[in-house]
Amino acid sequence: MASSCPVTDDLAKDYLHGQLRSTRQALVWKLDGLSEDDLRRSLTATGTNLLGLVKHLATVEAWYFGEVFDRPFPEPLGRWQDADGSDLWVTPGETREQIIDFYQRAWRDADATINELPLGAPGHVPWWSRRNPDLVEARP
Repeated sequence: MASSCPVTDDLAKDYLHGQLRSTRQALVWKLDGLSEDDLRRSLTATGTNLLGLVKHLATVEAWYFGEVFDRPFPEPLGRWQDADGSDLWVTPGETREQIIDFYQRAWRDADATINELPLGAPGHVPWWSRRNPDLVEARP
């Protein structure tokens, strides 16, 4: 995306970032009041559950806004592009609090990248056909 007007770019960036923050908060809010069984109940043939979805989104944000923009997440991450789906469900030893805390750490890290880079900041995704998206195009 070519930058044409810094004021317009800043407004667009603020709007998009606000939408992302609102969506994150709504997702975590949807978990409030659910039992452990409800959080972990498989709702698809793949075994995905609600808590696993939060884990997946945390992993995706950490990779996209970290690795793609050469700002690696400060904690070890699995290889998200692996197709084993292990980031889509939680293990019996992972708690709701651990998963939500991971998601919130991923938010803070992604937010720092979004805040510090302009909309047109180039990223690099070697496994995409269009390998060099900008900050807007490299959304999860």
